[in-house]
Amino acid sequence: MNQMAPGVGLILALGIGISATETQTTYAQQARDPRVADLVQTGKLRVGLGLGAPMLAIRNPATGELRGPAVGLGSALAKRIGVEFVAVEYPRPGAVLEGLQTNAWDVAFLVLDQERAKQVDFAPPYMQTDHTYLVPPGSSIYKVEDADKPGVRIAVPRGDASDLRLTRLLKNAELVRADTFGAAAELLRTGGAQVLAAPRPVLLAESGNLPGSRLLADRFAVVSFAALVPKGQAGRLAYVGEFIEEAKASGLVQRTIEDAGLRGVQVAPPSKPSPQ
Repeated sequence: MNQMAPGVGLILALGIGISATETQTTYAQQARDPRVADLVQTGKLRVGLGLGAPMLAIRNPATGELRGPAVGLGSALAKRIGVEFVAVEYPRPGAVLEGLQTNAWDVAFLVLDQERAKQVDFAPPYMQTDHTYLVPPGSSIYKVEDADKPGVRIAVPRGDASDLRLTRLLKNAELVRADTFGAAAELLRTGGAQVLAAPRPVLLAESGNLPGSRLLADRFAVVSFAALVPKGQAGRLAYVGEFIEEAKASGLVQRTIEDAGLRGVQVAPPSKPSPQ
């Protein structure tokens, strides 16, 4: 049988010009890959999705539809393998790792962080942005460093990337943790916090809900988004890493960014190949 052309998995993921017979042939070829044989056997790819961050996954309140780069890439990965995409939902990104205790998902998408890397293995980043602060009208905070003062309360979703970074960075300000991003934003609106921390695209969207609010120009972190798998699954990690590099090169990651209407987000550069 002829070898599968490079990138055919991504073409499959986008549903472009492949007949049913060709699709079945391609799936059969994918099924031979021992790195994902367990997923082919179960017939599904369980993708951990932390809801509430537009850069990962959100739910349309009117239709109930899930959307976002993590949804698009997870679905494309499932199609590349030739299995069903199954969304495993969590109320916030930071809660996704709770699924490790029950083996609830096969792959997930989160901000790459050194604390998380103690529990999971990350594929090469597919997307990058920065984290900064949103402050209410009349705030005297104009730079990130202005917020790290005694008496300043900074709202964050518990366990999310902003929480993890600021836990290490802050020396004087107090972190106020909420169970969801919406609850953290409510703290800023009601005066329970003087600052809201999140990725810039999230804060750009939230600023419309607080007239007169101001997004800081500088940042406290540059962050990368990556796919991840539970530790001890080197084969699956390598397979996912190959998919991510294809997705960046083919334009699939850029399309997921555009489909989500994200601002302030870029495709991550290609990863450097490992030395032979």
